[in-house]
Amino acid sequence: MTVALILAGGFGKRLRPLTLELPKVLLPVGSKTIVEHQIEWLRGYGISEIFMLVGYLKEKIIETLGSGAKYGVFVSYVVEDEPLGTGGALRNAAHIISKMEPVIVVNGDIITDIDPRPLLSSLGGRIVANIALVPLKSPYGVVDVEGNLARSFREKPILKDYWINAGVYAMKRDVLEYLPERGDIEKTAFPLLASKGSLGVVKFETPPYYWRSVDSPKDLEEIPRELAERSGGAAGI
Repeated sequence: MTVALILAGGFGKRLRPLTLELPKVLLPVGSKTIVEHQIEWLRGYGISEIFMLVGYLKEKIIETLGSGAKYGVFVSYVVEDEPLGTGGALRNAAHIISKMEPVIVVNGDIITDIDPRPLLSSLGGRIVANIALVPLKSPYGVVDVEGNLARSFREKPILKDYWINAGVYAMKRDVLEYLPERGDIEKTAFPLLASKGSLGVVKFETPPYYWRSVDSPKDLEEIPRELAERSGGAAGI
């Protein structure tokens, strides 16, 4: 049985003052919190055992989610007593990764419906971890130019030639050799794995899949509208 680890220990500084009293994963996105969206997504792909890697305002996360029974899943917690970064938080959960590989790892600030199964199925051989990639959505409108004339305008288009880290990973226990005691996995383990040819990628087009990172109050406003459009008026994935 595949388990998921949700990285939920950060301070959410870009979303202050909203995160002064609430951890980022408990911020509302429409009628559900970020973590509720994530739980429903994972459960939809048969992942019913979830480990929350918590630190900042951990008591509120534990109080809200409890055992996970009300969401139809099993939720457990791994607590960091001081900020460790994403890599350190995963090392702090080594007892889970070593016994329950392969695992799915999810950043606690994304809303998505990408299929995690290809990440798992393509692990093997020298590939220690896989990263989900999604095409970059421009934060700005793009003007298509011909000579010195503007020909068309595209409002925040998806740039399909550029791929970004979606914050969803599959990992084998071998990843533990590369995880730092403290620091972010994107700056430590992943570059090292890439240099050894041991970091795989799986690309997910959006659409048909959906992916957004919650980085600002504006995202909290825009995402519910996008989800409602996808579901025909009912906000949700």
